[in-house]
Amino acid sequence: MTSLSSRLKGRSELGVAALLGAAGALVLLDAARLVVPYSQSDPLGPKTLPIVVGALLLICAVMLAVNVVRGGRGEAEAGEDVDLTHPADWKTVLPLAGAFIANILLIDWAGWVISGTVLFWGSVWALGSRHYVRDGLISLALALLTFYGFYLGLGIALPAGLLEGIL
Repeated sequence: MTSLSSRLKGRSELGVAALLGAAGALVLLDAARLVVPYSQSDPLGPKTLPIVVGALLLICAVMLAVNVVRGGRGEAEAGEDVDLTHPADWKTVLPLAGAFIANILLIDWAGWVISGTVLFWGSVWALGSRHYVRDGLISLALALLTFYGFYLGLGIALPAGLLEGIL
């Protein structure tokens, strides 16, 4: 009889199954807490989709865990030209992470248009573009398009921040 730790060695996919299960449980918990007034115009209601997604996540988690315990293994990625022995490119990763962190810190105070412009411009700079003016103008255009796309297309008001009253 083998020990549990020796049987689970090399089964990191069980961690993915656990994350899927946790995500499914969280989605179901949130869906159960939704308070929705009765409406005859919508027979399904806003709880339906989160419940379906949460249930499907739990089903996938169980199926993956059963497959891994039975000996199933994920295939190694063969289609990528990535040398896994090569270290991470921190000169790209850190500025890219900095652009995302700047967006998080600026969005409430400066608003989406400014923080989104910083995010988009910082991302292309971190990925190697050195056309500063062109990238800045494109980043500003993308931030404005997403701001108005969310507002006009989806009815979601992103924070205007410093540009309140101008946008």
